[in-house]
Amino acid sequence: MSLTETFQLAFKNIQGSKMRTFLTMLGIIIGVCAVIVIVGLGNGMQGYIEDSFADMGTDSLTVMIMGRGSSRSVSEEEMYELVAENQETLKLISPTVSVSFPPKIGSDTTSSSVSGVSEDYFTMKGYEIAQGRGIQYMDIESRANVCVVGQYLNMAYFGGNAVGQTLKLGSKSFIIVGVMAAETDDLEEGGTDDCVFLPYSTAARMSFTGAISNYTITVQDRDNISDAITVVENALYQIFEDDDAYSVISMSEMLDTMNSMVNMIIYILAGIAAISLVVGGIGIMNIMLVSVTERTREIGIRKALGARESAIMRQFVIEAATTSSLGGLLGIALGFGLSAVATTVIARVMPDTPITVSPSMAAVLLAFGVSTAIGVVFGYLPAKKAAALNPIDALRYD
Repeated sequence: MSLTETFQLAFKNIQGSKMRTFLTMLGIIIGVCAVIVIVGLGNGMQGYIEDSFADMGTDSLTVMIMGRGSSRSVSEEEMYELVAENQETLKLISPTVSVSFPPKIGSDTTSSSVSGVSEDYFTMKGYEIAQGRGIQYMDIESRANVCVVGQYLNMAYFGGNAVGQTLKLGSKSFIIVGVMAAETDDLEEGGTDDCVFLPYSTAARMSFTGAISNYTITVQDRDNISDAITVVENALYQIFEDDDAYSVISMSEMLDTMNSMVNMIIYILAGIAAISLVVGGIGIMNIMLVSVTERTREIGIRKALGARESAIMRQFVIEAATTSSLGGLLGIALGFGLSAVATTVIARVMPDTPITVSPSMAAVLLAFGVSTAIGVVFGYLPAKKAAALNPIDALRYD
């Protein structure tokens, strides 16, 4: 019997008992579907995390200076020199100073984030100025009371004409010299576009200590970000001679750590879901053993007519593999369908968390391959039993 005829006979036997075959495949269908949806959810979470970190800049370092008592510190001039002397690895630097005063516009007090930055900060973060201008070097030198606002404040409080208007931070009035281009489609309070930037020198003067302790540094090549970290840490260690006096954090390394944690969780969940595949394989073995018993006379007739044991074994193995493969295909189709439904549900339940459940082709191929392999493995024992039947005893079987 040719391979094509073997497959035809396998499909004929499957069609002869549709309900029993479907129930047999159910474990495979559930297992494959669960693995695809879980892996797709993991891909969606990774994509969301990468997009979130991209806003913070995966090519940047965050340097925090804690100092060493009151005897040693580092000035912004020294930090600028550090970057200038290591241009092969480091690119731009901006002191970042958080301002605790909430912006007051007219009689309204907002909860917008307020930060003091350098003239290079917008270039480092990829921000664009939609109206007016950005922070300039002369603003920092003169500690000017000027600021750039996000698009949310521009539209919500100034009707789109914020440039030239004023807002208050504490007791000081600031002239709005620029408006950022919208970073997101939804302008909302507390979002990315709800922000105020002013010269870091002005922000430092408004703080209690007047010292600058946080810096953002971009690197020339994000693939060599570990070298950049080493350069900064070595330079700071020469100043402080104490590892606890500073901290250098890479957004790229944080992203890698987050992705590793997500992958670990997904692998564990996918492994648990894959137990259904083993259960499905046991079901296939059980139904094939029943099939061998039901077709004992058929096996005896075929062997009496000269069929070899290898042909009998091949027939039952192919039938088990076909059943399992069909279950795998149905599981893949169901997995893609549930992934689309899950994406829609997540978008409605958590509109601020755009996670797309997107199964990877590698996961689909692996799930299908495993389902087929399970059919072969769990179909081997029934096939061997069928091939080992004595033709005389099989013909006498009632």
